[in-house]
Order: sequence, then structure tokens, then C-alpha cells
Amino acid sequence: MYTLEDTICAISTPHGVGGIAVIRVSGTQAVAIVDKLFVGRQHVAQMASHTLAFGTIVDDGTTLDEVVVSLYRAPRSYTGDDVVEISCHGSQYVQQTLLRLLVDTGARLAKPGEFTQRAFLNGKLDLTQAEAVADLIASQSRAEHDLAITQMKGGVTNQIGKLREQLLQFTALLELELDFADHEELEFADRRQLLQLVAQIKQHLKQLTESFTFGNAIKNGINVAIVGNTNVGKSTLLNALLADDRAIVSDIDGTTRDTIEETMVIDGMLFRFVDTAGIRQTNNAIENIGIERSKQAAKKAQVVIWLHDINEHVDVSAIPHEYEFLKDKTIIQVINKKDLLTETRTDTADLVYISAKKSEIEPLVERLRKLANSIPTTGVLVSNVRHYEALCQALEAIERVDSGLRDGLSGELVALDLHDCLDSLAKVTGEITSQAVLNSIFQHFCIGK
Repeated sequence: MYTLEDTICAISTPHGVGGIAVIRVSGTQAVAIVDKLFVGRQHVAQMASHTLAFGTIVDDGTTLDEVVVSLYRAPRSYTGDDVVEISCHGSQYVQQTLLRLLVDTGARLAKPGEFTQRAFLNGKLDLTQAEAVADLIASQSRAEHDLAITQMKGGVTNQIGKLREQLLQFTALLELELDFADHEELEFADRRQLLQLVAQIKQHLKQLTESFTFGNAIKNGINVAIVGNTNVGKSTLLNALLADDRAIVSDIDGTTRDTIEETMVIDGMLFRFVDTAGIRQTNNAIENIGIERSKQAAKKAQVVIWLHDINEHVDVSAIPHEYEFLKDKTIIQVINKKDLLTETRTDTADLVYISAKKSEIEPLVERLRKLANSIPTTGVLVSNVRHYEALCQALEAIERVDSGLRDGLSGELVALDLHDCLDSLAKVTGEITSQAVLNSIFQHFCIGK
């Protein structure tokens, strides 16, 4: 069985050959284990916390490598335990040999995310901050990076903490009334003040749950489906956006039979573009499968680029029957092949003119840029599905509290709903959580973090 008493080790730098690799060791025996392998001007045990020492790693009397050892003594370390980081040369042979020596000397290999899990269990981070560490490592855009940094600094935690503190005070007063149930005239919790507090908390919870729309877009990217009739240049447009020949381009109708997804960053925001099969009536069974997948991709998308040929008549006020799946979507109407334009068109100003073949797509990119800049990236945004679900449960519970107070329910019943709300908020920060939830969260971390 793995326990917190184990000393763990792992390579914390990416796999492969590099100039420097870092091997992290954490646990009660971290200093003693490294001391058996490290030869320097002083023993690791004699080093002060947060200092470095140069020396060598010796394997059975033979020098393996010259290294720099960093020491972080408990509790002033990332995990809350003693942590020793060994910076060695990036040779895979050196890394693997050093890892083997550490295991042979008494450490064990760390599980994915185990360093951060120990930081959580030792009270160095709450669960939202621990999850933000993984988000920061996985961030692909400036907006995603900034969001993860905000969460690591306790953005959501601070909001939840304030709400719980206010609720706890009134819950305590309601439960005090229950202790004096024989004296019905006693009322420690002012119901009017509680109603005001409940209204404020409902508003805060609604703001947090509604922010998930933006937070999720920042974390996972804005899904953009490129749809249109066959042979209007959808695949050419995808290639132009990516500046790469990612999709097959042909004059033959129905060339694209399946969706193709690629990503790019515009003004710090990640976009996920999906090239879809052309929409048309056809007897080809395989092409029809592709068309159905196109419709499903468009339904899932947050934004749709509806691409038209220069010769098509476009009525932006109406959606044809075959495109009804685009209803209630944010649509950017785009006219392609403007290089073939021979006469002035009288279309509305809502249309964007491009030439995908000549990579003249800046008007479309500018529209996407405005879309990226319209998404708020400051303040507290919820981006984690687990947090969102717990906050929705808290909102449902506080709405029951509100109804109960207005209907004159007993303090005992109101207190039960208040506890449900408090428990849901506690699930966000990890004050209440199961081992299964922890395992699910940390198994997705990279090894060494």
C-alpha cells in the first residue's frame, strides 16, 4: 500500500534528451536518500533550506554525473514535506540511472500527480488550486494560462470561502434555536437578514455558474464549425487559417467525407476549427454519413462560419430548410472567392468577403479577433466541470432555503438545506471529497508534478 510516509521520486522535466533534467524527491527520507548518493563540499543534511549545492552523484564509487542539488525543507516546500531536486545533465542514461539509484536507496517511483496530491493533503493547496496546476501545465493560449494563474492564486477559493463563512454563521444560529426548541419564542437567526443573505448568495452563485460558459471556452477553446454547400472552399479556408495544407482540396463535390479538427490561437484565445462535409442532397450513403456528422459538429460548435460561393445569393435574414440545424448559433456569414467578383454586390454589411485560395482572409480573422476579445478573461471564471456541477447543486440548495424561508418552514428543515449548500461548496475546494474523486483528478496529471 502506498502511504504518505513513502519517499517518492520522479523525473519532472519532459521525456527526451535536453541540456538539463530535474529529478524531484519528496518525503520524510528525501534528504537521507540523496545524501547517500551525493558527494559535495557538505552533506545535504547540513544544507540550509532553499539553498543549492554543487557536487557529483556517485554510483558504487564511480561518478555518474555532476549535479546541482536544491533543498526545500518541510513545511516550506511545494509538497509540505522535505523536497530535494537534483539538476543533472539531460542524458536519458543519466536520468534513468539516477532514478534507479534513488529507488534502490529507498525511494519509490511517484504516481501521476502525486507531488501535487501531497501538497493538497498537507494543506499547501486546496483542490481548486491543485487542479489549476494541471490546467497551467496544459495551457495552450495566453487566456488559458491567465485563467489557470488566477485559479492557482485562489480566485474561486476566495469566493467560495466568503460564501461559506456567511452561511456558517446563520446555520449556527438556526441550530442554536433547535437546542432551545422548548422555547418557541426564542429566535436567534433574524429571518429577514437571512433572506437578504440568501438573495446575495443566490446572485453570487448564479454569476459563478454563468461564468462557466466563458471559462470553458477559454480552457477548451472556442469551437468553430466551417459549414456550407459542396465546393465553396471550406477545406481551402481551413488550410488558409492554419497556413498549412491540412485538408485535401479538390474541385470534385463531396471530397470531404468526415470532419477535420485543428486549433490555432488568435489574440491569446484558442480556437478549434472543424472542417465539415458539404451540405447537399445525395444518394451516396458514405457522403450522407459525413453530412450528418457535419450537422452534429455544427450543433456542438459555439460559432459557425457559414461559407458561401461568390455566385450564391445570400439572405442573412433567413435560414434555408437544409440549414435549420444552425438556428440559435452565432453565425459569421462569409463570401468566398472574392477574387472572382466581376460586379458590385448589394448584400448587407453583415457579410465578410475573403479569398481562401489566395489566403486573403484578414476580414474573417478580424471578426474572430473581435470575438476573442469579447470574452472576459479577468475576474473569477469557473472553467472546471466538477466545480460547475457542485456550484449548480449549491444554487439548487440555496433556492430551496429561499423558498423554505418564504413559506415559513421550520428552522430544522431550513438548516438541512443550508447544510446541503455548504457541503456542495465544500466539494469545490476539496474540504469534502472522496478518495475516488481525488484519484480521478490526480491520475490525469503528468508524472513528476
